[in-house]
Amino acid sequence: MNGMANIDERPLGAYRDYLRILARLQINGPLRGKLDASDVAQQTILLAHARREQFRGGTEAEWLGWLRAILANVIGGVAREFETAARKVSREVSLETELERSSARLESILAIEQSSPSTVAVRTEELLRLAEALVRLPDDQRSAVELHHLKGLTVAEVAEQLGRTRPAVVGLLFRALKRLRELLREGEEVSK
Repeated sequence: MNGMANIDERPLGAYRDYLRILARLQINGPLRGKLDASDVAQQTILLAHARREQFRGGTEAEWLGWLRAILANVIGGVAREFETAARKVSREVSLETELERSSARLESILAIEQSSPSTVAVRTEELLRLAEALVRLPDDQRSAVELHHLKGLTVAEVAEQLGRTRPAVVGLLFRALKRLRELLREGEEVSK
């Protein structure tokens, strides 16, 4: 099984939760009240569908990178519409870098070696299942996981952002990771 076969077989909608999580991590400040991560993910999927023939990569990793680049362009375009100050090119590069980092953190939760196309395909499938499971968490738990594990904030920084104490955030993270494991196990059993 090669990586391109999976790209061609998997519907673009399968990437929705993955893209929504990455979008939610990048939408902050004044954009938060004006922009919905689900809408950004949907717009990214629509653009990817319309431009699918422009994809020049050959692996699933390149495909995910291409989707992240489209996502960065969608967020950047919306940011340009809403920002009053002129945007700098360095911010756009920074946005793509942050999306790459968030995706890498999401993938590191899976901690699987990439050695063959079939292993990469399995990893991508698990990445999409993880994104789907994250979306199913209660909002406070999902936010804690996203901020700590995907955005790389410390527990103290997460506590400050969520308006909670550090012990409360530790509890949220504990319950969230426990629930994620359960959801992933359920998903494995269903796919067997």
